[in-house]
Amino acid sequence: MPALISILKVLFRWLFQLRLKGLDKLDLSDKTILMPNHVSLMDAVLLALYLPREATFVVNTGIAKRFALPLKLCRYITVDPLNPYSVRTMVRTVQSGVPLVLFPEGRITTTGGLMKIYTGIAYIALRTEARLIPITINGAERSKFSYIGNKVNTVWFPKIHIHIGEAFRITPQPELSMKRQKELAADRILQVMQEQLLHSRLKPDVNLFDELLLQASMHGRSRIICEDLTQKFTYRKLILASHLFARKLRPQLKKQDAVGLLLPNSIGHVIALFALFRMGKAPAMLNFSAGQQNLLDACETAGLRTVLTSREFIEKAKLQTVIAALAMQVRIVYLEEVKDAVQRTDQLAALWETLKRTPADRGARDVLLFTSGSESKPKGVVLGHEQLYANIHQAKAVFDFTSADKLFNALPMFHSFGLTAGTLLPILTGVPVVLYPSPLHYRVIPEVVYDRNATILFGTSTFLAGYGRAAHPYDFHSLRYVVTGAEKLKEEVAELWSRKFGIRILEGYGTTEASPIISINSPLAYQKGTVGRILPGIACRLAKVDGIRDGGSLHIQGPNVMKGYLIHGRGFVPCPEWYDCGDVVDIDEQGFLTIKSRLKRFAKIGGEMISLQLVEEMAAECFGRAGVAAISVADGRKGERIVLYVTAPAPAGGLQELKSHVSGKGYSPLMVPSRIEAVEKLPLLGSGKTDYVALKQQAEALVQPGV
Repeated sequence: MPALISILKVLFRWLFQLRLKGLDKLDLSDKTILMPNHVSLMDAVLLALYLPREATFVVNTGIAKRFALPLKLCRYITVDPLNPYSVRTMVRTVQSGVPLVLFPEGRITTTGGLMKIYTGIAYIALRTEARLIPITINGAERSKFSYIGNKVNTVWFPKIHIHIGEAFRITPQPELSMKRQKELAADRILQVMQEQLLHSRLKPDVNLFDELLLQASMHGRSRIICEDLTQKFTYRKLILASHLFARKLRPQLKKQDAVGLLLPNSIGHVIALFALFRMGKAPAMLNFSAGQQNLLDACETAGLRTVLTSREFIEKAKLQTVIAALAMQVRIVYLEEVKDAVQRTDQLAALWETLKRTPADRGARDVLLFTSGSESKPKGVVLGHEQLYANIHQAKAVFDFTSADKLFNALPMFHSFGLTAGTLLPILTGVPVVLYPSPLHYRVIPEVVYDRNATILFGTSTFLAGYGRAAHPYDFHSLRYVVTGAEKLKEEVAELWSRKFGIRILEGYGTTEASPIISINSPLAYQKGTVGRILPGIACRLAKVDGIRDGGSLHIQGPNVMKGYLIHGRGFVPCPEWYDCGDVVDIDEQGFLTIKSRLKRFAKIGGEMISLQLVEEMAAECFGRAGVAAISVADGRKGERIVLYVTAPAPAGGLQELKSHVSGKGYSPLMVPSRIEAVEKLPLLGSGKTDYVALKQQAEALVQPGV
């Protein structure tokens, strides 16, 4: 048998290009439970070959009869899962010093991701206080021996990597019931497994164009990976077009590290993006809804000399005046002209590069996005390919999306949510994406989602409210997940989607500087009213804020946090060790995050810190409408005062009604605004967020002396 095992080890390493990490650090001298994820029928064989011989597998009695021959490769104990005493058998085995191999999920995944953790292993961990060692198996889910062949492109011999993580223990809490202890322990195991899964997938020196080549080889080059309203592209066609455009653009972009992109969601935009990755250039994602001066400032901040755009887009968006102003400062290159200049020799050269899988050039591995904060000039956020790649895999560690899904994205790519989650994540994980040019087409978008059978939809609360009101109850029948972020999910929007479509919206939280996802509710960990748990790999701490009793200012570290800022007139400023998110949050004992308010969205009145977000919530509740926005302006007597904007018509009860409501809820009367202003509609940013900067300018004009 030892000779057979040695032969199989060599054979498996050759067939599966198997890599094993962490085996040299494995210590089984103490009571130990080894916890692998379960992705295929090969898992036990793989582990039996490479783990120390004393590792003992727990095998179902039925499975033991069916696979008697392979089980000769390892030590094992049989248990009857229907027998309540089987858990006691495992407890005794661990207590005797035998290292036990237990699959915490209890079954082979049918989703491609981690499934629920059974409390049985939690009970064993609590009773034995054994060392728990997480193990992740990556790649075997793509084998012919997995249960997700209907969701991914399976092969006989995929590359397989096995990573053995760091040991941890779960300490009993006698003051809690055993049921509660098991729930908490299972939850802890889930979070550790997610962290280990992320850690096993991260890699240094990432280039997103090279990742595109890798995904094409994994999912099939003939797979349709992105489409817009006019065309569909396979991986092969996208890679070919990226090589072709890179070849045509390279002479025009010499000695330019960053290049502007002023384009809507479209396949042309994706081609331009990956062409720049191919050339080692940093795309600077320009917000075409930000206005002429902001665009000029952004170009100046990033030191741009060239902006890529489309004549058709400029005409449809009526941006001729803006382009004329930009042309005074930078060179404008139209994608239509680049395409028209392609010759037969270019096509053949690009085809040759595609066939031989030519990797990206050396150069900048960054993406530049611009914040829409209250600063006078836009700040450039420098995100490296490593940060974007990390955020994609942080999301993948907690969500079970596969190539059987289809994502609909109308969020603009100049917004980090639309770029990372809506565009790069699907393309670089094998999930087809449908690109739509504007999130504001409330009546059209439900029809497109219905027509294309999308299973995943991203949107802000404002956009989801519009889709929900306009859609037929059956339009979203194919959706599995609807994820929202960028602004607080309004209760009435969540209720509308639940009642009309039977869909639970999953709310997340992020910031451009974090690539952008920081936390999210997921099917495995959901808590209403929160923005979910912090993603794997992110460390956080709360800094005390004077005047605020509950929670604190959120600071984070993680592989997804930006490199730094490009500041107008100052250049690059590196990110500090801990990034200050600028939000006041509270974190409960289970790790769920609740956003209290942005620090900038507090008013200091009479020495008290008043949350403008809470003022909005009180006003929306009182007046029965979602269209409200609170702004603080300077006040000589109280420090600041609050102006509340509401969508017309003005509420009949006005300030008096709101004052009574606030008082009835037990809140401070300082929360009552100094005045209420009715507007036809609240101004929105391109991301769908309320444009508080524009409202603040209006409010400051309102409260001038004599107004």
